[in-house]
This record gives sequence, structure tokens and C-alpha cells, in this order.
Amino acid sequence: MPIDIRDIEAGPLQTRFKWIKIQLLSGCTSSIVEISLLLPLDVIKTRLQLQKNTLLKGLQHYNGVIDAFVKIYRQEGITAFWRGLIPPLLSDTPRRAIKFMAFEQLKPVLQFGPEPTFITYALAGGIAGTIEAVLQTPFEVVKITQQANRRKRLRTLTVAKDIFKNGGFGFQGFFKGVTATVYRNFIYHVAYLGLYSTGRDITPVSQTDITEFFRKFGLAFISGCIGCFLSIPFDVIKSRIQGPQPVNGEIKYSRVFPTLHTIYREEGIAALFKGITPQLLRTGPGGVILLLGFEYMNELLITKLV
Repeated sequence: MPIDIRDIEAGPLQTRFKWIKIQLLSGCTSSIVEISLLLPLDVIKTRLQLQKNTLLKGLQHYNGVIDAFVKIYRQEGITAFWRGLIPPLLSDTPRRAIKFMAFEQLKPVLQFGPEPTFITYALAGGIAGTIEAVLQTPFEVVKITQQANRRKRLRTLTVAKDIFKNGGFGFQGFFKGVTATVYRNFIYHVAYLGLYSTGRDITPVSQTDITEFFRKFGLAFISGCIGCFLSIPFDVIKSRIQGPQPVNGEIKYSRVFPTLHTIYREEGIAALFKGITPQLLRTGPGGVILLLGFEYMNELLITKLV
């Protein structure tokens, strides 16, 4: 008989602390797998978002996902697809673990009736995503700087030292683009965790393990894609703010809504959805890996440790 999580959360303090440890470990494990498998799509997405329609024509211009993949591979080698791997491994693993733990801990706090609703899941997801955004931003600034560089492989520590030298821990340094990251994460997790958790509750549980897996797979995939589509404009804005500015010595992109207005005026609304294809290709399966990996690892560890 499966263990009811609510019994653990309402149980002795020692058991609840053990449950928090399980949540953190499950989040770490699913995050490492997702990053290692899907980082190449993040590199392609960043390159597409940073290029403007009027610049970098010819061999340096990417005409979509496949063209970007081929050109990056030919010009920079296979290792370029894992450029910027260290920052997300160092940051994403613990901050995603904290995000999932925060989501699970916030759900009972935000439950205002006998059963959790979409509002419960959406608010818990949005708050957890906001916490994640603040933890994530310094590492995102380093990663974007590495991925944007086409000429050489920049060492993580070298990039971090340069960012600190030029901007410190302020909004022109490690926390450049934090507001855009908060907007993106809040919107994404309201949809991603809100829709998935609600769908899991209202759709009938399957009778076999394989059909139950595919039920959750479909819910996680669709929820992740919807969240991605709704939040991608703020991801583009974040990349523009955190990435190299078009003209050296001139800050063109610095605040969220002025950047949105500039991109829309100069490049059209389609530019706000640049990188949507690789992002969907990553977010769809990535959302599945993260959520299902977290849930199944939770179940495994609970049966072993609780």
C-alpha cells in the first residue's frame, strides 16, 4: 500500500525532517540527469536569442535549430554543446532541490479547503519558482556569458572573476537580469506545477504502472510546454540583459519592460519568442525528467528510509 505523504507531513518532527531530506535528494538527482542530457538545447536557445535579425549574417548567423546545431558542431566542436555546464550543475542541482522542497512544504500552508486546488498549486509553484530565480541568477549570468562566446572556451572561474570585477554582486554584476528571471520563473512555475498537480489530481489513476507512467508523462510534458510558451518572452529579455550588449561600452538592455519595448519596436513580436523551439524541445522532456524523476525518487526513498 503506498505511503500517504500527508501522514508523513503531519507525523513526528524527526520524520518530517527526514521527508525534507528526501525531497532535497530527489530534486538533486532529477536535476543532474536533466542538465546533463539537455544542456545542448540550452546552448542553441541562447545563441538564437542573442542574435539580432540585422547582424551576424552568413556563417555566423543561425537560421533555426538545425542550422545552429550544424554550425556550432562544425565550427566549435561537440564540446561547445556542453559549454557552460559547470554553472548549472553547481547552481541548478541545489536550487532545484530547494524549489521542489519549497513547493512541497508550501502546499499545505496554501491549502484553504479540504483538498488542494489549482490556486494552491499555482501559488506554491510561483513562490517556489521565485525563490529559485534569486538563487539561480548569479550562475545564469556566468552561463550566458560562456554560451554567448563563439571564439574560445571561457573558464567558469575566469568569467566569474571578470563579472565580479566589473559589477560585483549588484544589478550590473552577478544579479544582472534578476527581475526578468523572477518574472520568467514565476509565470513558468504557476503553469508548470499548477497545471501538472491539478491534472494529476483530477484525472483518473491508471490501473497499471506503465499506463500510470504515461499519464504522468503526458501531464508533465504538456504543463511544461504551456509554461514555456507563456514565459519565453521574459527568457529572451533575460538573455539580452545578461548577455553581451550590441555595442561595447553602451548599455542598451538593462530593465525588463524597456527591453521588451525595444525588442518589439526594432525586431517585432516574433523576436520575443526567439529560441522557442529548442526551449520547447528541452522543457517538454526536461519537465518530464524533473517531475517524474522527483516523484519516483521520492517514492523509492520513502519506502527505504521512512
